[in-house]
Amino acid sequence: MATLLRRSWRGVQQSFMIMRPNNASHTLVDSSRYASSSHKSAIFTSVGALCSTAALLAAWQSQVVSDEAHSQAEVSHKSALKPNEWISFKLAETIKVSANTNIYRFTFSDNEKLGLEVASCLLTRAQIGHKSDGKPNYVIRPYTPISPPDSRGYFDLMVKIYPQGKMSSHIGSLKPGDTLEVKGPISKILYKPNMKKNIGMIAGGTGITPMLQIIDAIVNNKDDLTKVSLIYANISPEDILLKEKLDVLAAKNPNFKVYYTVDKPTSDWNGGSGYITKDMVLKGMPTPSDDTLILVCGPPGMMNHISGDKAPDKTQGELSGLLKEIGYSKDMVYKF
Repeated sequence: MATLLRRSWRGVQQSFMIMRPNNASHTLVDSSRYASSSHKSAIFTSVGALCSTAALLAAWQSQVVSDEAHSQAEVSHKSALKPNEWISFKLAETIKVSANTNIYRFTFSDNEKLGLEVASCLLTRAQIGHKSDGKPNYVIRPYTPISPPDSRGYFDLMVKIYPQGKMSSHIGSLKPGDTLEVKGPISKILYKPNMKKNIGMIAGGTGITPMLQIIDAIVNNKDDLTKVSLIYANISPEDILLKEKLDVLAAKNPNFKVYYTVDKPTSDWNGGSGYITKDMVLKGMPTPSDDTLILVCGPPGMMNHISGDKAPDKTQGELSGLLKEIGYSKDMVYKF
């Protein structure tokens, strides 16, 4: 196409050169000075050639724009994660959140997006020791990034380091430049805007991460009118993860409310105290209805107390605990 354009443009230039006297300036030809039919014919021929070239140029430019848009679309749809392949991601930095919890930022190409959906998580894998037969022993754990699901070039994991936690201790030992094997996404509950009028969330500790993924999706979509209520339980005020962000979101978004409770309150603490109670749920959660969904995520003890834990095969299992006692049905509750 480009070669054809150059040839056509040279043809037009040559046509005008034929028409111009030797002393003519590089301006458009004044046809009134060339009264002969041959000159008029030359002018019309040149104008026709110019129009054809303009059409070719427009078509070429349109193709270039289309190719660029197609290329950009390919880039925008390229995901760093692979559902069936372990990919190594490099640790860029570590940010301390609390005494035993850090945010780990892993990086990849800026031309790729992470490729998560709301709500989903990813799997991490690390070789820790060997099996009795000498083969590598791999530890695999799921984590929900706290960065946007479609973030480009990076993702953030918030990890609480447990003394006996094999994967958390491994991630805690990583230094910038080290890598972590990851694959995904692993779909959880597929969230759609306005799928429910009211969503209640009950979280404990790092169980806040899948909740935050959904909260961000709702408050960042002006067309999503879902009302969200969160009860967030921790050991002490200092252990409340991402409290500053949650407080800002609650202050800026009237459809999001958060209530904190801690086991060990300080003298100046003005939130809830102790384990999550039936009264807290009654006051803080939307009432049972077909337009209500309650999401639960936290340590096993909290899960058993609130909703019952998931089944051994990781399906939802039976509903029990406070939520069943209050009157929620199994299809109104989702356990992460």
